[in-house]
Amino acid sequence: MRLFLDDIRVPFDCLRYMKPNVKHIYEDEDWNVVRTYDDFVGYIDHFGLPDLISFDHDLADEHYSPEMHNGKNQYNKLYDSFKEKTGYDCAKWLCEYCADNELPLPMYVVHSMNPIGKENILSVLDNYNNKFKF
Repeated sequence: MRLFLDDIRVPFDCLRYMKPNVKHIYEDEDWNVVRTYDDFVGYIDHFGLPDLISFDHDLADEHYSPEMHNGKNQYNKLYDSFKEKTGYDCAKWLCEYCADNELPLPMYVVHSMNPIGKENILSVLDNYNNKFKF
């Protein structure tokens, strides 16, 4: 089971820009696509953890902000103003879910084109993996 979180794209779209060492995973058509935080949570609550999750950060128009190019501190200040949750929120929820259930994280990759959002997602997931050794 593979889970692809993105508001617009489909996995095949990632073949155009992902690094060669991971882009091959997007050639497979066996992906379940979710578009929002609620879809992401609902999918995992219903089906359990997938084997692999590919994360986008920006899941709503309000997440596409010029501040993402003005530095991490400026962009991170926007999180509290967002009405819609981001892929970063999904990653934090996933870590809480796995910690509550004493589970390791599934394999993950971040396909987001938002460099700060990508860094934030990887940071929370990598921190979980460094803290909990299963």
